[in-house]
Amino acid sequence: MDKLLARRSIRLPQFDYWQVGQYFVTICAFQMRCLFGRIRNAEARLSLIGEIARDCWLQIPSHFPCVVLEPFVIMPNHIHGILTINKDGHGYAVPLHHPEGFQKAVAGSVPTIIRSYKAAVTYRVHADSRRRSIQV
Repeated sequence: MDKLLARRSIRLPQFDYWQVGQYFVTICAFQMRCLFGRIRNAEARLSLIGEIARDCWLQIPSHFPCVVLEPFVIMPNHIHGILTINKDGHGYAVPLHHPEGFQKAVAGSVPTIIRSYKAAVTYRVHADSRRRSIQV
């Protein structure tokens, strides 16, 4: 398999990623391409895709009320951010008895939050590119 296409997970086996706590997240662009922007004069300048990624990141708490956004940075080919999961929408600690498995989403879990974020960015990028191609 092409090394650039190989995905590896650094998730800890048997760890409950829906627990209350802080999580450091890194999201890489496909094939580590510089889709989110460029570095100019030692400063990251976001592309349109980078702006969409930033806007979607900032909207995470409106879709997942249990999440508080901590510092994050969007680099040309990846994103770093810290998410704090406080509690679920009902005010209780997120349950630990529903293990997140492959294609078994657990509401409020880190994998579900990131999956939703990536889907939102992808949808908005495609919608914007269709809109722009029609107008041109």
